[in-house]
Amino acid sequence: MSSILKFVAVGAIFFGESLSIIAELIASRQFGKGGGHLTALLPLFLLISCGGILLVCGYALGYMHLKNIWIIVAISVGAILVVEPILTLLLFRDVPTAGSLIGLALGALGTLAAIFL
Repeated sequence: MSSILKFVAVGAIFFGESLSIIAELIASRQFGKGGGHLTALLPLFLLISCGGILLVCGYALGYMHLKNIWIIVAISVGAILVVEPILTLLLFRDVPTAGSLIGLALGALGTLAAIFL
């Protein structure tokens, strides 16, 4: 049962980060086009609130069962490193620069080192 709860915690963190990133990217895309009304942000506030609830639950459940906050932080950062570039490519259709790719690769290596070393 404990290993199932570990996976639930990781899933909650990953999904919470995903919802938060989606809300952030959609908001920046709407307002980056030179317009946007604040009322358009209301659904995004709800989306990021749901993501935050999942993150808080995932952190609490993860720390309860993994007993190491740094593993939880590495999972959270890893989720951001995986989800945000994919969603950015899908929403903005913008190709990353060489420096951005190097930064993502180094961030991914750091996350893997934090989890496995």
